[in-house]
Parts: sequence; structure tokens; C-alpha cells
Amino acid sequence: MSRWSPAPTSASVTGYISKCIDDVTVSKTITTRPNQKPWMPAEGSKACTAQRIHGHFKDTGDTRHMWEGIQAITNYKKTSPSCDSDATLPDALNDFYAQFEAQNNVAAEKSIPPQNDQMLCLTVADVRRTLRGINPRKAAGPDNILGRVLSECADQLADVLTDIFNISLSCAVVPTCFKTTIVPVPKKPTVSCFNDYRPVTLTSIIMKCFKKLVMRHIKTQLPPSLDPLQFTYRSNRSTDDAISTTLHLALTHLDKKGTYVRMLFIGFSSAFNTIVPQHLIRKLSLLGLNTSLCNWILDFLTGRPQSVWIGSSTSNTTTLSAGALQGSVLSPLLFTLLTHDCAAMHSWNHIIKFADDTTVVGLINKDNESAYREEVRELVSWCKVNKLYLNVDKTKEMVVDFRRAINGSSVEIIKNIKFLGVHLAENLTWTPNTSSITKRAQQRLYFLRKLRKAHHPSPKLTTFYRGTVESILSSCIITWFGNCTSFDRKTLQRIVRTAEKIIGVSFPSITNIYTTRCIRKATNIVKDPTHPSHELFTLLPSGRRYRSIQSRTSSCATASSQKPLDS
Repeated sequence: MSRWSPAPTSASVTGYISKCIDDVTVSKTITTRPNQKPWMPAEGSKACTAQRIHGHFKDTGDTRHMWEGIQAITNYKKTSPSCDSDATLPDALNDFYAQFEAQNNVAAEKSIPPQNDQMLCLTVADVRRTLRGINPRKAAGPDNILGRVLSECADQLADVLTDIFNISLSCAVVPTCFKTTIVPVPKKPTVSCFNDYRPVTLTSIIMKCFKKLVMRHIKTQLPPSLDPLQFTYRSNRSTDDAISTTLHLALTHLDKKGTYVRMLFIGFSSAFNTIVPQHLIRKLSLLGLNTSLCNWILDFLTGRPQSVWIGSSTSNTTTLSAGALQGSVLSPLLFTLLTHDCAAMHSWNHIIKFADDTTVVGLINKDNESAYREEVRELVSWCKVNKLYLNVDKTKEMVVDFRRAINGSSVEIIKNIKFLGVHLAENLTWTPNTSSITKRAQQRLYFLRKLRKAHHPSPKLTTFYRGTVESILSSCIITWFGNCTSFDRKTLQRIVRTAEKIIGVSFPSITNIYTTRCIRKATNIVKDPTHPSHELFTLLPSGRRYRSIQSRTSSCATASSQKPLDS
């Protein structure tokens, strides 16, 4: 199998699938005009409109159709930022996205696998299962093969695609037809420069399935000793854990006298685009990934034909051998493995990572910031060595200090910052966060009232409430609800009561949701000895209860997810 090249085979198979789609699929264009006969009476038109709207709510588990129905009820007109129609824009953007290629002066060289190298070999069952899981609504890639075709023909295509995937892995060659096209998506409603476009990759759906299978294998090969403060792509880890760990470190330290905390929120410039593949492969080898797989990843990242596609205009093709694809399922995982050795030098400092969101937490004693400042200097040096560029405009620092003054001078600090979706205030109070949550939840109640007015039954309204209102109220709730003020808690509970009156059913209170989530999270942490918070849970001599965290102030105690287990 390894004697054949996967590129011609892949191109032939995808071309044949496209031909079959063209032969079988019938496309019709129907034009409907406002004055088209036969005209419909007003009563009939209203009945048809009502029937069409109610059709969106037949399946309470289909949130997409429910949102489409809500948009029809509220006459919602979606306005998305559009790209400039300038014909020269695709080529200009392509040159802009390729700017980091000139800075990559490290040649990509594959290593010779040892004789005992265990090559990844995919099974037909795994490929078939992945094909069946494709979303039928997923947009086609450059090969114009629809997700629905791959999903419904999984049994027929699984064998041949398994052969192609295994040939690719054995040869350590990714077929060119499986590589990328760029579709720029505006980041802002008003675009003023090239940096306001986000380069989203548009790859073949077949390649997306391939990358999912490879990603699952990589995750099983990673050592358990990987940096515990990297919370992405780790089992039993989420943004909840990253925020909780950061807050616990800060509050535990602030519980001591004469202390304060400095938090540096790092922002990178085009983090994925600056990755040097050869540096990444060297780190993957040190982590224990076999040589054949490392060679495949190296080929995946290098020699990529890139073109920018805007509307009907396509740029010239540029071949790149630097960076990782934005929008690819593999890229965030590869970035976390690249940064796995970015760890704190001093015991008083901690580096919290969630993909490319990096935060340096400095625990300062007696106004001695030397260790913290040395840590920041070392981090800057590490970024230079690994070709990651700090964005000064995105990088922010927050000082958490409960003292009134330092050396007689007031501390100048930023008011708050959004950290992994949660608003952190300089005094670690949660009023800005709960205000933001309340505003968003109240906006969703408007849609709930519209659905009630349209006489939809309670089960459908309950599904909508849990998916769009309760999910907002309970987002990262274990990190902030414990230290909320009584006023903020009543404000949040008032939203729940309003939803109960609209629908006519009872829902769990915010306090009950918080307690349930805390117990679930704490139970998972206790079962996971690799979790950074595992050491916080120690049993009392009786073996029936857990030891409470000792603290001088109430802020640290109430913020802990251990509290529900103690009560």
C-alpha cells in the first residue's frame, strides 16, 4: 500500500464522487414574483404563514429550525458584514496572509522512521462512523462534495476512503486536493484594514474527517505529565477549570497579609500563522509521537497551496510552508502542544493557558515584583525563540490589590477585563459579570414572549428556555456565583421567575443549579488525580467528609467549588 502515492488516487476518487453528484442531482431555479398568479386571499396567506412558522417548531430538539421560526416571528433581518467587491482584494489578502512565509527560514525535513515505528492505521469502522457523523448542512469544500452525500453514502465510501487515509499515513503525504482555500470573514461590521479579516480555511469535508481521526489518535498518545495548566483538549477540563484555578490562586494568596496579585493577559498577533512546522515537529517527537505521524503532520503543514476566495473572485495560488490553518480542528491542538513547555520558572508565578489565551498570574509578597518581572522577560524570550509575536494592543495587565495604598501611592489599575468569557473586576467582585449576563438573558426573554404569544406549547417553550436563557445564566456559574452579592442573585433569580410565569412551569433556582454544578465538578476533580485542583480535596480522618479550605477571609472560602461537598 505504501508504494502508491495518495495524491492521484484521492483526486480520482473525489472527481468521481463529484461526477456522480452532477449526474444524479437535479437543480431547478424557480422565480417567484410578488404579483404572480394565482393571487391568494389575505386569510389564506396568513394561514400559510402560520403553518410555515409552526413547522419550525415540530422537533423541539432542532435548535436551528427553532431559531429560524423565531426570526420569522420577529421579522429578524440578519445583517452580516460583507467583503469589498474590489477585484484586486483577493490577491492583496493572499499576499497579506503569506507575509509570515518570508520569516520562516527553517527548512522542513522529514525524519527516517525507525524499523519498530508503529504507524497509525485507521479501520473501516472508524472511518464509517466519522462519515455518518457529518452534519448534512455542512458547506462543501473546494471539491464541491456535499456533507449530505458523504453522510448518506458512508457505507459505500468507507472502504475506499480508509485505503486513501492509510496510504497517506504510510507515505506521510497529504494529497494536494485535500489542502486549503481561504475564505476571509470580516471580524468587524466596518472593515478598515486587512487585519480586520479573519482567514478561515475552506477544506474538503473528507479532509476534515481525516483530521478528526488523526486528532483522536494524537490525544491518546499524549503523556499524562503534560502541563496541567493547559486546559484545552484535556479530558475533564473546560473554561470553568481555567477560571476557577486562576481565581483560587489569586484569592488564596490575597488571603495573606501584605500581598497583591498581578495578572498579565497575553495577546498574540496571528498566533496560528507564525508557527514554524520544524520547531513543532521537534516538540511532538519529544512528547512521544511516532516518527511516521510527525512526518505526516509536517507534510500537512508544509507545501500548502493557498488561494483567497471572495464571492466569484479567486486570487492566484501561493504555496506556504509556515503556520497552521485557522478553522482546522487540528490547529488548536497543535498550538497547545507547541506551547506545552511554556511554564512558570518561579513558584510564585503561574501561567494559565487555554489554547492561545495565555495569562501570567504573579503572586506578589511585600512589594517584591522581581520574580514576576523576570517571568515576563523569560516569557517574551520564549515567544521570540518560538516565533510567536506579542500584540501590545491586545496584552492587558490587571492588579488585584485589597490594600489601600502601596508605599503611600494609590494603585492605578484597569477596571475589568473579559477573561475566557467572564468579566473579571479589579476587586474580584462580580457585579459587572452579572450585569452582562442579566442583559443578555433579558434580551432572550423577548423571544420567549413572542413564542408564548404564538401559542406554542409548554414543552417547546421549556426547550427554548433551557437552551437560550438558562444556558446564559449558568455559564461558568461555579466560578462566580459563590461570591455574588445578594442583590445580584435576586436579579438573576427574577429572570427565572419571569420565565416561569411566561411558560407556566417551574424551573430549578439559580442556587440549585450552582450547587448541582459544583458537586458535579468537584466529584470529577476528585476522580482525576491529574487535575490541578485535585490536591485541594483531602478527606478528614473519618473518611466521610472533605476538609474545608482554611482561609482568613470569606472571599476565598465562598469561591471554592469544594464548599458544596462540605455542606
